[in-house]
Amino acid sequence: MYLPFWDPTMILILPALLLAMWAQFKVKSTYAEYARVATRSGLTGAKVAGLILRDAGITLSDDPDRTPGSACGLASIPGDLTDHYDPRSRMLNLSEDVYYGTSIAALGIAAHEVGHAIQHARAYAPLSFRNVIYPVCSIGSTLAFPLFVIGLFIHGGMGSILIQAGILLFTLAVVFSIITLPVEFNASNRALRALAKGGYLAADELAGARRVLSAAAMTYVAATVMAVMQLLRMLLLANQRD
Repeated sequence: MYLPFWDPTMILILPALLLAMWAQFKVKSTYAEYARVATRSGLTGAKVAGLILRDAGITLSDDPDRTPGSACGLASIPGDLTDHYDPRSRMLNLSEDVYYGTSIAALGIAAHEVGHAIQHARAYAPLSFRNVIYPVCSIGSTLAFPLFVIGLFIHGGMGSILIQAGILLFTLAVVFSIITLPVEFNASNRALRALAKGGYLAADELAGARRVLSAAAMTYVAATVMAVMQLLRMLLLANQRD
């Protein structure tokens, strides 16, 4: 019997875990550093988000039935680093520190989330694909480990079926994680171009925003590495069981 958590295959997970811990430290420390640096323009994250949307031909609208591709909502939400774009409601949600903030970090993150809204409006292929597979991958990531672990403890064909089902579902989660990488990097590139083109940040301020967004991107890289290593570990455990 091979226990699913403490066995020699854990060596695959430990480096990925250390990378994830480093990435989380890096993004928090970099954000904290540039959250203390006010921009010369004095514009808030919400204001810059609206301006970049305007530059992209997307209007701000409070109407819940926003026109696809030409309108987007904008709201402040509680929490730290809770910023996200919701493609279902076409709503740009910015944490309070970013929404009201005038720091380099606030503007960089706000612009990044606007990048996702622009991706959606322009039907950016990786984002469209990710949105399509999200429901299945969400279910898969929830069920994969329970099915896999139960399968390890059941002898015979049923155990093998559960193990294979768990591996298949987790593979979908890995695919989702991989697809997320180009989506996030593209959103950051769009953000930096928009901030530069609109003159919302000076050249030296752009360097700071780039550091913030690069640190944030590393968390997605670390998550993908972790997912791939976990999938490899599941395959090794399944092979050992056989």
